Amino acid sequence: MHTAGITVEASPALSMDEVEALYREVGWTTYADDVVTLEAALAGSSHVVAARRDGRLIGLARVISDGATICYLQDVLVHPDAQRAGVGRALVLAALEPYGSVRQKVLLTDDEPGQRAFYESLGYEETRDHGAGSLRAFVRFDG
Repeated sequence: MHTAGITVEASPALSMDEVEALYREVGWTTYADDVVTLEAALAGSSHVVAARRDGRLIGLARVISDGATICYLQDVLVHPDAQRAGVGRALVLAALEPYGSVRQKVLLTDDEPGQRAFYESLGYEETRDHGAGSLRAFVRFDG
């Protein structure tokens, strides 16, 4: 994708300095404070996409998937200066593009009102809103 000076690229060449800076800009300091683990997370992802404006990294998204039955949309980040301009939508669509035939597309995100509206606009719904209570979501954080 290329619009208004913004390019979204799959499997981008990324420097960890620019990735760390982006994570810090969006306030995800837990990731940014452990660059070794962040680098391993990116390397272990099934699919990574990045958005650039004039060569500068302004967004990133990644997917973890088996490629057949499930994919997890993970780490959708857009630099604060580039938010509300369609960058997040473009990143999500590009990140999920290889997984069109995968039935389950899952994500876990913050409880911010804007997050809900954004993901609902992409066809996601909270598990508690899905059907007649047919789904449960569980999460465990260690450390």
